[in-house]
This record gives sequence, structure tokens and C-alpha cells, in this order.
Amino acid sequence: MRAVAAVPALFIALLFGWPLVELVRRAADDGTGLRVSELLARTGGWDLLWITLAQAAVSAVLAVLVAAPIVWLLATVQLPGSALLRIIVTVPFVLPTVVVGVAFRALLTGPLSFLGIDGGWAAIILAHIFLNVAVVVRVVTAAWQQVDPRTVEASRTLGATASRAFVDVVMPRIVPAIAASAALVFLFCSTSYGVVVILGNGTARTLETEIYQQAVGYFRIPEAVTLSMLQIAVVACALLLARIVGGRSTVSGPMAVGRAHHRRPRGFAWVAVVTILVWIAVWQLLPLAALLVRSVRPDGRRWTVDGYRALTDATYGDSAFVAMKYSLTSGLAAMVISVIVGSLIALSVTRGGGWPAQIAALIAVLPLGVSAVTLGFGYLLVVSKLPADLAQSPLVIPAVQALLAIPVVAGIMIPALNQVPPRLRDAARTLGAGPLRVIVSVDFRLTIRSLCAAAGFAFVMAIGEFGATRFLASADTTTLPVLIGSLMGRPGQDNLATAMAASVLLVAASATIIALIELLGGGATQTRTASPPAAPKLTSEKAED
Repeated sequence: MRAVAAVPALFIALLFGWPLVELVRRAADDGTGLRVSELLARTGGWDLLWITLAQAAVSAVLAVLVAAPIVWLLATVQLPGSALLRIIVTVPFVLPTVVVGVAFRALLTGPLSFLGIDGGWAAIILAHIFLNVAVVVRVVTAAWQQVDPRTVEASRTLGATASRAFVDVVMPRIVPAIAASAALVFLFCSTSYGVVVILGNGTARTLETEIYQQAVGYFRIPEAVTLSMLQIAVVACALLLARIVGGRSTVSGPMAVGRAHHRRPRGFAWVAVVTILVWIAVWQLLPLAALLVRSVRPDGRRWTVDGYRALTDATYGDSAFVAMKYSLTSGLAAMVISVIVGSLIALSVTRGGGWPAQIAALIAVLPLGVSAVTLGFGYLLVVSKLPADLAQSPLVIPAVQALLAIPVVAGIMIPALNQVPPRLRDAARTLGAGPLRVIVSVDFRLTIRSLCAAAGFAFVMAIGEFGATRFLASADTTTLPVLIGSLMGRPGQDNLATAMAASVLLVAASATIIALIELLGGGATQTRTASPPAAPKLTSEKAED
């Protein structure tokens, strides 16, 4: 198994390490003669850093507050249709950020136009909350469900009120999870790209967006490299913070009934339940509903399906048709790559791979800790040095997309494989099965639901990847998220209608896959929310969007 661990480790080290090494090399040999401090001053790097940190911190705090009543509902209330609620809460997190930006553009210029917010930081923060509520709900609900209800009952028996029992017994056990989820939201918001591009109105800038602007817009490579290094430092600090404050509380398993009490609401409790359901609808469904309406009514007056026709009729909109086909093919290719590599990592970790397997698991999670724009920029530098045939290979974009999905696959498969009884493997060997036959007939047969869940999440992440793919996309390798971002930057109602329609298709695809995973996967359902900080302990922790 140590040899097995070397294969994915080399794959990830090559695809992940090479672009970062190229970034560092260009930073050291930029040819400008300017120091790092001068390059940061030229790009306003320090101001962008503080803006990036401030908006991420505000988004994290507000996401926790918005998620709090949803956590209480899913952790303590026995409610019909709870699986549907979990799907509704989870779907926004796995959506492409560019789609979320388009959805909020439709919402703020439609039903909520009376607020006078058509973009800028207020719109960006609202979109960040929508995206990351699932992070807080998944992480904190899992921690709450691990609280032994007998300790709460003992506190009540000793005379404590319900609120006092919550403060004394439950709260100390979920505070680390709250802090860890906030740190994760901070990480995701500090590297947000599509949301800022779509809703920023050209004035809101972060480190993430400025890296792309300097590299592609102005082709100032030294400045872009310097900002990338600063971004990596920010992400590393956020990952470390999430790991320190969260510890082992960042497990984000399925939100099924655990050891915590789930009681049926009675009397006045129904008022609270209905209020929270309305709260969920406002935060999680209203933006998607506005997107759907705007896709068939782009100008706010007449109803039309021209946007959808542009996606399906090659003669009406060839670029949209090609992008749709390429998104599916590249997503499937990325899914296959990530499932193979992630499964190899999981097998090596759970089958006695030793320290090489642990190193492979640690290396696997590193891509989630680096900005997609930074990674895409690194690949842009690498591809520019490759032979034309290799640089234009159809596997380049799927390989980058797979790189970001591999840690999710590994995080799902490791706990699943750990649950396979060793005696079944021993029995198969005794009956003459070889190592490969044991893996196929025992390990994968018993973890097929987890494997399907991993493949589903990998596919959703691949078709929705935007930041890195935008650097590498060409005319015949444009994905739907990249096309949406391009269309939103062009004037005209036709372009807007096509962008909205493409966004609806991505929402429908993501929701369908998440629903299948949640309803059919059962205990296999997991998300990537805990992947970054949990990676060093992938053997015992689960890895969501």
C-alpha cells in the first residue's frame, strides 16, 4: 500500500507543486528590480489585504448569525421533510460562485430593487452569507448531535432551566464548532472570486480579483505574483486558525438523527418552527427563485425563452452550446480522475499505508487551501512554457478541476473504508481472492454509496469551478461558469438572458445531484466544509461546496 500511496502523491505534487514553484520562481526573478514592498505599493496590495480581511470577517460573523436558527431546527426538532431542508441548505454552497453572483444580481434588481442595492460590498456580503450558511449548519449541527442528551437531562433534573442547561451543557461543546465554521467561512470569503466579479460593479476589489486583473488585464506578472504570495500567506493563516479553534469539531457528517434529542414541536414551538422555515426560504430560496424568473423575463417586462434557446440551439448561440457540452465532458473527466486518485489515497490510508499514506493525504488537501485564482495563474505560467500540443491538451482543464475535488473524494472514502470489517477482507483472501479482487468485491462493494456520493460531489465541483478555469479557457474549452462570467460583462438583454438561463441549468444540475446524494446516499452524505482543517486527520474525520 505504500507504493499505492506514492501514485496519488506524485500526481498531486506535480499538478499542485509545479505551478506554485513557477510562481515563486517568477517572484524571485521578475526582472523589474523592484522589492516586494514596492510591488505591493504599486498595486495597493496592503489596502486590498485589509479590505479582503474585513469583508471576509463581516461575512463570517453574519453567516453564523443567519445559520443559528437553522442549526437549532435541524439539531433539535423532529420535523417531516428534514431531508428536503438539508438539501435546500446544502445546495447554495455547491453552486458556482459566478452563478450565485448572477442570482443576487437578479434578486437585487428585481424583487429587492426597492433596497437600492444593485451591487457593491453590501450585495457581495449578502451573497457570501447565502453561499456559506451551509458551512455553519453542517459543522455546528454535527457537533450538537454529538452532545449526550443524558447530560442535558441531568442538568434539568438538578433544577436548571432549559436556557441554563443549554448555556452550561450544550454551548461549551459547540463553541469550538462555531469558531471552526466561522474560520472556514472566513477562508472561503477571503478567496471569493466569482461573487466579487459579478456584484462588484467594477469598483469592489480584493486580492483575489486583483491577481486576475494584474495577470490577465494588464499582464503585469511581477505584481500578480507578489499578490499571489500575499494571498497564499492569508489562506495559510486562515487554515491554521480553523485548525486551532476547531480541533476535531470540524466533522461534518450527515445531519441525520444522532444522539441528541429530536422532539416534535408542540404548541408555541410551532410558531418558532414556521418562522425558521420562512427564514430559510428567504435566505436560501428567494435568490434562486429570482434567478429563475429573471431567466425568462430578463428585461422585467416580457416573458421569453430566448436565453434557453441560446443554450440548446447551436445556430442561435454556438458559443453557449459548445460551452454546455464542454462543461459536461470536462466535468465527467475530472470526476473520473478525482475518484481514481482520491480512492487510491483512501485505500492507502485505511489499508496500512503508513507514513507515505499520511503524507499523501496531507498533500491531497493542500489545493483546497490555495486560492483558485492563484492556482490558475500558476498554471497560466506553466502552460505558456509547454509545447503547443501539450498546452492545448483537452485534459489540462479537467486535471485542474480534479485537483480541487480529490480531497473531497478522499475525505468521503476514508471513513467509509474504515467501516469495512477487516474479517471480510481476510475471508476473501482465504478463499483465494487477490488484492485487486478484494478491493473490488469487498471494499468498493460495501462502500458503493459513499463512492457514488464522492463522484457526485466531484462532478458538481468540476462543472462549477470558475477561478482557475477562467485562466486556462480558450474558445473551444470554455465552461458554462466562464461563459456566464463573460456574458455578464457584455451589454444587451440577449447576453443577460443567456447568462441567467445557463445559471439556472447549473443550479438544477447541482440540486439534482445533491438531492440524489442526500436521499440515496444515507450515511454517505458528506460535504467539503471540513476538508481543509480536517485533512491531517483524514483517517478519523469526514470531509462540502
